Amino acid sequence: MNLEQLVTTPDIAARRALGACAVLMVGALALTGCGGSANASNDNKGGQDDPKSSAAKVVISAKNGSTGASINTTGVQVSDGRLSDVKMTVAGAGTAVPGEISADGASWKPAEQLERGTKYEIAATAKDADGKAVAAKSLFTTVSKDNSFIGTYTPDNGTTVGVGMPVSFNFDKVISDKKAVQSHITVTSSSGQKVAGHWFGTQRLDFRPQEYWKAGSKVTMKIDLDGVEGANGVYGVQQKTVTFTIGRSQVSTVDVNTQTMTVVRDGRTVKSVPISAGSSEFSTYNGQMVISEKFKQVRMDSRTVDLANAYDIKDVPNAMRLTTSGTFIHGNYWYNKGNPPFGNQGTSHGCVGLQDVKGAQGDTPAKSFYDSSMVGDVVIVKNSPDKQVSPDNGFSDWNMSWSAWLAGSAA
Repeated sequence: MNLEQLVTTPDIAARRALGACAVLMVGALALTGCGGSANASNDNKGGQDDPKSSAAKVVISAKNGSTGASINTTGVQVSDGRLSDVKMTVAGAGTAVPGEISADGASWKPAEQLERGTKYEIAATAKDADGKAVAAKSLFTTVSKDNSFIGTYTPDNGTTVGVGMPVSFNFDKVISDKKAVQSHITVTSSSGQKVAGHWFGTQRLDFRPQEYWKAGSKVTMKIDLDGVEGANGVYGVQQKTVTFTIGRSQVSTVDVNTQTMTVVRDGRTVKSVPISAGSSEFSTYNGQMVISEKFKQVRMDSRTVDLANAYDIKDVPNAMRLTTSGTFIHGNYWYNKGNPPFGNQGTSHGCVGLQDVKGAQGDTPAKSFYDSSMVGDVVIVKNSPDKQVSPDNGFSDWNMSWSAWLAGSAA
C-alpha cells in the first residue's frame, strides 16, 4: 500500500535517537576480565605506592591497563583513611576531568559521564588517621563503541503522553541475548497494571499493559543495562530511571463507510467530524494506531513512497504521524477542488484528511483536532477495504492480542 510520506526532517518529537541518546547513555559497565581495581603495586606501571607506610587503602575501580572501563561508575574509593587529592585527565591530551571527593572523604567520582573508547589516567592520594599518605594511579581505556550498545527510547523523562503510547526501545546493535537485556529493563505503572515486553526482531523491544494505560497514571522505567552482555562481547552502558505521565484519555475512531471520525475523551463523545480517508486505489489501514509525532506544517512528496509525481504538497497543515510507513491524520485544504462536499468521498493516498485551510490558520476541524491531541493518543480506523496495520508499524502495538504479546517476551 502506498501512503503519503514525510520528507523533511521533523523539528518536533524527532525520534529521540540523537537528542535523548546522550541522556540515555547514563550507566555503569564492569566487563568480566577487564574490570577490577588498581591498588597495591610497585612496578611503576600504576597502582598504590608502598601500602605498608599507611593504613589507608586506595582502590581505583578501573584496573591499570584495562580496556573496558565504565563510562559512568569509574571512580576512586578509600578504606581506613580519607582522600586528600584526586586528579583525572584524558591521557595524552592532559585535559582535566572534573570530579568531587565525597563529604566523608571515602570516595571520588567524575562530575560527568566519560566518553567511550577514550584513554584516561587517575592519580589519587589519601591519608590514614595518623596522617600517613598513600598514592595510587591507573591508566585505562573506557569501553569502545564497537563493544557496547545503547538503546534510544520513548517516551522521554518528564513528558505527558496519551493512553496508547508504549515504551519503545531501539538498540543500535543486534541483541542476541534478549532475555538478559529485557530482564534489566523494568516498566511499572502507578495504576497497578501488569506491563510486559515484546520483541520485534532483534533490535526493538516495546512494553505495554494489556489495555491502554490508565489516564492520570505515572509510569516508571528503570534501565539497568550496566555491563549486561547483549551479544557476544557487546555490553550495555545505560543506567537510568525515567518517569512519564499518562494524560487524559482520547481515542478517536475513523469510520471509512461514513467518512466520519468520532472523538471520545475520558469516556465521553466530544465531537464527530467529517473526514476524507484513502481512495479505493490507495486505501487506509484498518486498526489501532498511535500519534507519534506532530507537525504544524510539513511537506509530503509522493516520490518518497514510489508514486512518481502523483503529488508534492509543501505545506500540509496540522499533520500527525500514525505509522512509520507514512500514514498521517492531517489537514486538507485542497479537497473541494472538483470533489463533493467534505466527508463524502475518500480521496487520499492512505492518510486521513480533516477539513482545513491553506497556511494552517483559522478555526478549522483539522486545527481543533490538532490542538486537542497529544503524542500517544489513539486513532482507530475501521471498515476500510485495506488490511490491518502491522503492530510494529509505528506504535500500533495494540493490534496484537495479549497472548501473542506475551509470547514475544524473552523474560
